[in-house]
Amino acid sequence: MSRAGSWLRERVPVDGASLRELTNEPVPNHLKKWWFALGGTPAYLFVVQIATGILLAFYYQPSAATAYQSVQYITHEAAFGWYLRSLHKWAATLMIAAVILHQMRVYFTGAYRRPRELNWVVGMSLLMCTLLTGFTGYSLVFEQLSYWGATVAANISDAAPVVGGFAKQMLLAGDGYNDRTLSRFYILHAAVLPTTIVLLVIVHIAFIRMHGVTELEEIDESASAGNRTPEASDGASTHFNFFPDHLLTELMIGLVLMTLLSALACIFPATIGPQADPLTTPEEIKPEWFFYVSFRWLKLFSLTFAVISTGFIIGAMFLWPWIDNFLRRVTGIKEISVYIGIVGTFLLIGLTVWEAVATH
Repeated sequence: MSRAGSWLRERVPVDGASLRELTNEPVPNHLKKWWFALGGTPAYLFVVQIATGILLAFYYQPSAATAYQSVQYITHEAAFGWYLRSLHKWAATLMIAAVILHQMRVYFTGAYRRPRELNWVVGMSLLMCTLLTGFTGYSLVFEQLSYWGATVAANISDAAPVVGGFAKQMLLAGDGYNDRTLSRFYILHAAVLPTTIVLLVIVHIAFIRMHGVTELEEIDESASAGNRTPEASDGASTHFNFFPDHLLTELMIGLVLMTLLSALACIFPATIGPQADPLTTPEEIKPEWFFYVSFRWLKLFSLTFAVISTGFIIGAMFLWPWIDNFLRRVTGIKEISVYIGIVGTFLLIGLTVWEAVATH
């Protein structure tokens, strides 16, 4: 064993001390709280998505003639297919929720402000890619609601000025749902979007390494004071080591998520509805929960206004670091974004709940 260890150390000259020196960057005390360290949660769930997605890809056949039957086989016949599909579904649901919560945490703590504006744009891009991944994955089942949901989404895209027609054709691989649409969704879901997410995550982490984690002084000082012993000096540290302290925290979160995912997969397994029928429109068409807001918004206004206003809101969110700076200078209110965010959060929750309980 000593000879093998020497051989390995010679070729991979990394030991525990050098690893700690490389990774042991002090991070603020507020990261000990899970809701301030939400970035690792979607990353873990994304890894689960990749692993289960690869296993499901062995059986899935992305064509209108075979997609539904292949999902049926996975769900009812393949060994543990129902479990893998359920894990994939619930990991996607929790990942989308975690990314949304992470962006909300960054927003309400002002962690997007100078010099971190570009990282906020990267985070918003990750959110959009995550939502698109959820949409394309839902459409692959080729059941009634997924088929008509994709059709409605394409028609909504068509209503966008200038780029609407092009966006619809790119999404459906033609002017309408056709034999090439599912394979287009599959390529987007299994290759284009995951690759884009990986690249964005690399850039996101690089920015964090360059700028460091945002300091929340009041919270860090409060946490430090709570942990301070009578013998401690007034200059008690408001930071702790990334390795192994924060890494162990992330591993514990991973174990909790693994248990939660397995429980959800067993208690609420993924189901499959009726096969897609282009000639029969369902009485009620509803998207996945993360698009409830957009769907309800479309029902409240005309199609053109709803699409343009949605695009305006998304564009404003991408540019929010600069909008926030402008509003603070004009109004003189330091935390005006918090008040706007509270109103926006209640609006999002209200529209989501409204669409969830509405019968049509």
